[in-house]
Amino acid sequence: MQTLWNKGTSATEIVEDFTVSNDRTLDLKLAKYDVLGSKAHIAMLTKIGLLDASEEQLLQKELSLILNTIEKGNFILEDEAEDIHSQIEILLTRKLGDIGKKIHSGRSRNDQVLVDLKLYMRDELDMLSQEVQTLFAQYQQLSEQYKEVLLPGYTHAQVAMPSSFGLWFGAYAESLADDMIMIRAARKIADQNPLGSAAGYGSSFPLDRAMTTSLLHFSEMHYNVIAAQMSRSKTEKSFAMALAALASTLNKFAADCCMYMCTNFHFISFPDSLTTGSSIMPHKKNPDVWEVLRAKTNRLQSVQNEIALLCANHPHGYHRDYQLLKDILFPAIDMMHSCIKMCSYMLEHIQVNDHILKDSSLYDPMFTVEMVNNMVVAGTPFRDAYKEVGIAVQEGRFSFTKPEKTSDLKHTHEGSIGNLCTEEIKKKMEKASKW
Repeated sequence: MQTLWNKGTSATEIVEDFTVSNDRTLDLKLAKYDVLGSKAHIAMLTKIGLLDASEEQLLQKELSLILNTIEKGNFILEDEAEDIHSQIEILLTRKLGDIGKKIHSGRSRNDQVLVDLKLYMRDELDMLSQEVQTLFAQYQQLSEQYKEVLLPGYTHAQVAMPSSFGLWFGAYAESLADDMIMIRAARKIADQNPLGSAAGYGSSFPLDRAMTTSLLHFSEMHYNVIAAQMSRSKTEKSFAMALAALASTLNKFAADCCMYMCTNFHFISFPDSLTTGSSIMPHKKNPDVWEVLRAKTNRLQSVQNEIALLCANHPHGYHRDYQLLKDILFPAIDMMHSCIKMCSYMLEHIQVNDHILKDSSLYDPMFTVEMVNNMVVAGTPFRDAYKEVGIAVQEGRFSFTKPEKTSDLKHTHEGSIGNLCTEEIKKKMEKASKW
């Protein structure tokens, strides 16, 4: 196996297997970004005189061909290559000879992988942002569509006060706006150029770091070269925190759906094709999609802890422990994309029960506060009204004319069932989404 750090001796096979593990497979996700980083790096090397124009032209042409192979899905890591960095250098050297060996001047594998990771994470966060905005729009559309359909609200898992499907869907829309702030923060941390920090202590070459920052479209650079190396693990941890925030929102919605699909509730349902049956009970329509989504989003919330523990108690500088970060974060990113996609698909097919209150007297107590408030408006002191209604409930005398729709109730303040503030929440998401 060819390694960039090879000095004439080889590690034994057992050492290579243990230290490399499945890193080669994960590296394929970074292939595109390694080429882009190399193209920017050699342009800079030409400017400072370490490559001449003809050498850069040859290297740029070959790197573009490699990039084309990657984008077509035909790129592979050969057995002799340790990682994506060495594979690209092997291809260049095989085609261009000694010229191909020059691309590593002025950089270390440490800053090379940092650039790859930051470019990769920046793209993934942009994709995540778009997916969240699409999901947000779905929640807002459903919120408006069902804003007049009443729904029991619960505290302590007990019937509490009137809610609505509009309020329920709208709550998850606004929660996604909060999650977007975390996504934006993670992207800001990723959007800093570490190239030129080399192994964490810079280089004696007169590198033009501002040039590579511009070429790679970073908003700014990591100025201090040690700080650039210290961003390894911090960038991944920030991404994991954003994943955890988003996973928490999806997890709670999945839990709601599992509960609301229960026959004791029957608030929502889905086509038979989106539920599963029982091997023994022919009546079952199980919420397997939501249960698996609930489980996966619980796992995603643990990623930040796993990264934090992996990187705890390290002095500054690179440590090989960081190689395992890809093994933790990359599958988590893929899992989050699949969870958002599945949640969106299920929302397209959700069926709302629009006559919940007509079906049962179980929900009559949720209007006790409405009765108390009406009495207060009519002049009864709150504590007296509260006591009177409470006694009526205990004695089985409480009654309240059930409203047919949300607008039959007097809820008008911002964010209540009668005033969902859909447009205001949309503006909040638009603000949160701006980089």
